[in-house]
Amino acid sequence: MSNVDIRPVTLNDFETVYSFVCSLEEEELNLAQFRQCFDICLTIPHNHYYLAFVDEKPVGYISCHGQLLLHHCGMVYEIQELYVDEMYRSKGIGALLIAAVEKKLAGTDYKLLEVASGSQRADAHRFYKANGFRHTSFKFLKEPL
Repeated sequence: MSNVDIRPVTLNDFETVYSFVCSLEEEELNLAQFRQCFDICLTIPHNHYYLAFVDEKPVGYISCHGQLLLHHCGMVYEIQELYVDEMYRSKGIGALLIAAVEKKLAGTDYKLLEVASGSQRADAHRFYKANGFRHTSFKFLKEPL
């Protein structure tokens, strides 16, 4: 899709990002808690957030957080959320969002770009493999006691 614009997220994009993340998670997240997290996350230097627009309409979003990990002896970035509006899927927008992150990271000394994806998201798994990610591990979760 040639008429896609991608730009960094700003504090003014709160409502759009909230809507996209709620759609991704298939639930309405606590608005006040989300706002608090959003405001903090946008200030962290190794966090990167982008929105994709088609004809000035927001249609996609990606977030990527970086952290220094001992077991990799360096920086590792992880895509935390990637969402593309259903009407705009399979048009290359997700790949453009990943490319925006990779462009931001280009020239920096990082070891990996990784992503975790829910086991039920078979379409997402195919998408990530098609975009150069390898399936190398399992992720396990435990709720607080």
